[in-house]
Amino acid sequence: MKLAPLLLALNAVSVTSLHSSTSFPSLERKTAIIRFGYVPDGFTKESYAKFKEEEAKKKQNKNLGRVGPKGFQSRSFQSFQEALERGEANHLLPVLNAKERVKKGELKLEDIPYMQRGGNWDNSDVKGARKVNWLKSDKDYASGGYKKEQSVSIFGKGEGLDWTGQRSRQGPQPVSVPLKKNYKPPNIKDIKKNDGNDEKPKKKGFFGLF
Repeated sequence: MKLAPLLLALNAVSVTSLHSSTSFPSLERKTAIIRFGYVPDGFTKESYAKFKEEEAKKKQNKNLGRVGPKGFQSRSFQSFQEALERGEANHLLPVLNAKERVKKGELKLEDIPYMQRGGNWDNSDVKGARKVNWLKSDKDYASGGYKKEQSVSIFGKGEGLDWTGQRSRQGPQPVSVPLKKNYKPPNIKDIKKNDGNDEKPKKKGFFGLF
């Protein structure tokens, strides 16, 4: 009967010693963050970053959201018409083999129409070229007047259609006509008198020809 407590004591000692000698792995896990980046073929990471930086600088001074052509800077049609009437402008026609003729020295760069070379109408994009004079209408157009001519409306001018229905409604504006003194609005009798329909129709003769 005395062996039972002794066996229990030995069993407890063996269990505690086993537990203390056994080491369990830590349950904490360190997660490594892996970042991926896109680099096109033919580029290194550094060269691609430099390329993107150069492209961003090219787009920095360009208003890509504006309406109209973006490859060249043009003047308003009003300014062109004024300069044409004053003999300061001519109609521009495309030049064939322009780049080759410039390399050969047959043409100067400013001789190529600005729309073809992707430049400015006043030749300010060509170093050393003779600049075209600005008219008052050119200055007005460049200082913000061009916004009046830019429209996304299907009618070519003014605001576009109100597709959302959130714009304030505005009906046709009344037209004010100056009236003379003692003016009386016409009535139906006056209109009939002025029409000349009071005359009796003439009787037609033979076969309605006479």
